[in-house]
Amino acid sequence: MQNIKNQQLNQQQGISFIGLIFMLVIVGMVAMLGIKISPTVIEFMSIKKAILTAKQSGTTVREIQTAFDKQAEIGYFDAIAGKDLSIVKNGDGMDVSFAYSKKIPLVGPASLLLEYEGTTAKNGAVTKKQE
Repeated sequence: MQNIKNQQLNQQQGISFIGLIFMLVIVGMVAMLGIKISPTVIEFMSIKKAILTAKQSGTTVREIQTAFDKQAEIGYFDAIAGKDLSIVKNGDGMDVSFAYSKKIPLVGPASLLLEYEGTTAKNGAVTKKQE
């Protein structure tokens, strides 16, 4: 009985030094990704808010583009401009859509490509800009 008790006390518990280093590397990589991605997500949310405001403040394509450009100045984002919006007339007004991508360099030749899109359409279908 005493031997079993001593054997349980001598067993190691917890994480090894190598395991700790490995976990810190993983946590560091996830934190680095979060730090690099969060500004683009904040910019995306600002753009979504700006297209809603622009849609409400304009009745023509040019008015909506101008209102969006003013919102871009206020919101300090430059990923897209009013001319990049896809504005389509629907039955009772206009639907404003956008799509863009952000390339985030990580380490060396590795990079992360994020593709953002949004719309004011009720059905949620993003219309592509015709060129």
